Amino acid sequence: MRTSAVLSEYSRERLTHPCPCGYLGDPQHACSCTPIMIHRYRSRISGPLLDRIDLHIEVPAVKYRDLADRADGESSAAIASRVETCRNLQLERFKGTKVHCNAQMPPRFIKKFCEPDAAGHKLLEMVTDRLGLSARSYTRILKVARTIADLDAAENIREQHLSEAIQYRSLDRKTG
Repeated sequence: MRTSAVLSEYSRERLTHPCPCGYLGDPQHACSCTPIMIHRYRSRISGPLLDRIDLHIEVPAVKYRDLADRADGESSAAIASRVETCRNLQLERFKGTKVHCNAQMPPRFIKKFCEPDAAGHKLLEMVTDRLGLSARSYTRILKVARTIADLDAAENIREQHLSEAIQYRSLDRKTG
């Protein structure tokens, strides 16, 4: 069963807020939750379910001025072009197999295509030990790092690709 089908509307709502009141970390509003309330709230989503979600990121509130002054930044067409190039690279990588993208890689492909450099191995060891990552979280990080490396047009996964992928696992950091 797909992760999106597993997540009920209740669970999806829980994944969208950092705490019961929704204001933890918000510079404009004070959080009214106690540490126990926050822990209880976050523990409602099981670790095995979180392991199946590739990206966990916090998206803070944005001020109106920042939204209105969006002249800077990469255009949607440029982003779409980079994503298309990345997807084509993955299609070529997995040509002749039933795999179409990095997210679908089975363990034998992870071993073949997601080998980090020496610095990346050290980083993964430290993070895995410090956060107590599950094997599933570890492989999700490798797959995301492979995609980041693809977007960077890098043949091999480097430490910076792994570092970015680890940053997308914020719920591991908070519950680990």
